[in-house]
Amino acid sequence: MKVRRLLRGAGIGYRLGGCGLPGRPDVVMKGRGVALFVHGCFWHGHDCPRGARQPRSNADYWLAKIDRNRARDGRVAAELAAAGWRVLTLWECEQKRPDWGERLLAEVRGEADAG
Repeated sequence: MKVRRLLRGAGIGYRLGGCGLPGRPDVVMKGRGVALFVHGCFWHGHDCPRGARQPRSNADYWLAKIDRNRARDGRVAAELAAAGWRVLTLWECEQKRPDWGERLLAEVRGEADAG
């Protein structure tokens, strides 16, 4: 919801649900050629403290699942890029930064100083 509110407030149109694209991006900005994924750090194996947590129960299953998620995320991003899409990922932990919205808008707009 925070991402949608941010984009709408900036006058950036978008669609939800992947629009038939590989991997079903969370937010698609077709006019800008942007596919945005909003990933949970734990479930997608981000390299932050939350993403590095080890599950306590059924660890073998969950670690394998997270590895499969990461592999799938990489494949999907490559497919979308090959089809001409700019693939952006907003991590759960990034939304805790006070400037996350400005940084995301800069990336969506393709501004060089986004990072």
